[in-house]
Formats: sequence, structure tokens, C-alpha cells
Amino acid sequence: MTAIDKLMMLSMAVKNMEGVKQFYTDKLGFKVTSDFAYNQEQAAKVGLPAGSRWISLQLPGGGTTITITNVDENMKPGVMKLYLSTPDIEAAYQDLTGKGVKPTAEITRAGWGTSFSFNDPDGNQWLVVEVKQ
Repeated sequence: MTAIDKLMMLSMAVKNMEGVKQFYTDKLGFKVTSDFAYNQEQAAKVGLPAGSRWISLQLPGGGTTITITNVDENMKPGVMKLYLSTPDIEAAYQDLTGKGVKPTAEITRAGWGTSFSFNDPDGNQWLVVEVKQ
């Protein structure tokens, strides 16, 4: 038995907290599970700039959360490639493009499954995958 048993969270640095939060909630259906910003006193205690903020987001089905932050912590916006799964790639494509998400690659079929990609407002790349059964 291992002491590590699941992926809990992914963290992404972003430039536009509200714009990226709106993209994930309005277009992808994530829910905000927490939104925390340090005020000047709290930030001074931990050595961060006032206004340092973290927003945690989760899909309605639960599982791993995504945390977006305006504190770089050695991360740069737009350098992550993240994966979402779907049981129906065509329906996912129609749903997201219908909400204004612009694909960076159309639906592609490969031996392992089917996918398409898009970027969030800060350039983080998402690949939507239907794994071949």
C-alpha cells in the first residue's frame, strides 16, 4: 500500500483572475470551492504581496481541483497542458464551441482515442479526450 493515493489539485498561475475564473465557471462548468485573498496584514506575515489570491475550482462530479493564482511561485501563465475526459467527444466539442470556446485543434482520432484541444484566456492548453475502450 502506498501513502499517496490520488491527485488532489493542479495549480496554475494566471494574469487575469476574474477572466480566467469566469472562463472555467461559465464555459466549462467548474464550481468555485474556495476563493481566498490575503489582505495587507495577512500577506506581510507570510511574505507575499497584498492581494495574493487563490481560487479553487472543481467539476460538478468532484475529483481533482484546479487552483488558479496570481502568485507566480515559479510558474508562468500559459505553460500547463491539462486533460479533461469525456464519454462523448462530439457532444463535448459541440457544447464547448457553442459556449464560445475556440478549439486550437479540431477532433483528431488516434489509436488510443479521440481528442481536441483549446486554450484558456491565459494560454493554458487543455486536451479533451475520449479514451478508446
